[in-house]
Amino acid sequence: MSTVLVTGGSGFIGSHCILQLLAAGHQVRTTVRSLKREPDVRALLKEGGAEPGNRLTFLAADLEHDAGWPEAVAGCEYVLHVASPFPPTVPRNEDELIVPAREGALRVLRAARDAGVQRVVLTSSFAAIGYGQKPQSTPFNETNWTDPDGDDVQPYTKSKTLAELAAWDFLAKVGGALELAVVNPVGVFGPVLGADYSTSILLVQRLMDGAVPGCPRLSFGVVDVRDVADLHFRAMTHPAAKGERFLAVAGDFVSILDIAKILKSRLGASAQRVPTWQLPDWLVRFAAWRDPAVKQILPELGKRKNATNEKAKRLLGWAPRSNEEAIVATAESLVRLGLLKDRPKRPTQ
Repeated sequence: MSTVLVTGGSGFIGSHCILQLLAAGHQVRTTVRSLKREPDVRALLKEGGAEPGNRLTFLAADLEHDAGWPEAVAGCEYVLHVASPFPPTVPRNEDELIVPAREGALRVLRAARDAGVQRVVLTSSFAAIGYGQKPQSTPFNETNWTDPDGDDVQPYTKSKTLAELAAWDFLAKVGGALELAVVNPVGVFGPVLGADYSTSILLVQRLMDGAVPGCPRLSFGVVDVRDVADLHFRAMTHPAAKGERFLAVAGDFVSILDIAKILKSRLGASAQRVPTWQLPDWLVRFAAWRDPAVKQILPELGKRKNATNEKAKRLLGWAPRSNEEAIVATAESLVRLGLLKDRPKRPTQ
């Protein structure tokens, strides 16, 4: 078994990657910005069914500083670079996202190359594929790239695009023997392990809490976090993954209204607050005058995009869960952990 570094082990994708690596018998290291987070991460893993003991070690490292990265990668065969800033609100300056995402990726790649790591798997995003372009009727695939200067490109989207471009450029120019594979997830859903989860989960939480009056005309891809972790695992060792990027998407893109209807049909009384009214565009635009978070979704209103997972299935044998499975698993875990408004944690059976 190998020693694998997972950056950002306290995150939603990172914690699920750790779970799958441990289940496969690997020794795992993970980086956190502060070692005070170790008990929190171990609690997440316990919720996921793992008690790793000394098979998991923690090191302090920050994407914005060089310190800690040489020690983190020393002796590792593989690195899963998952860590990247993804705030729920729009930053005042786009560089708050772009700099740590791009420079952090380069710090990890540089340290991995110098330590003789075999392969780095970088967590990028559909954000680096499907924005800043003219509408297209065919599904987006791994040959598509976001134009970082496009009118509809938000700071997070730009940060993921520039970080991935910088990674490929590094590999081509000074990567040496280091190998790179990239995973590009769409919206990541699935079972949460604690209160520290990805921004995409907030959508289901807000729908379940009745915190939004209706459903804007937005559509996006869905993928289960367990399948994202599985794709990272496959990209880590499969020979065909070397030098490739892989879209992580379960199926056709769905609308927020579609998600609301799934929750209503599958969650029963727990979904009684879920709205199923389609918000008119004019009302969303009006709300954007007062809410910067709403303003950033305006360019996507009414757009229908799609993406294909054909490459990951064909080359790596990837078989993701359905959109509905991922959405229902998200909601069920929020209920189980008591993370919905005014509702206590369900007792375990």
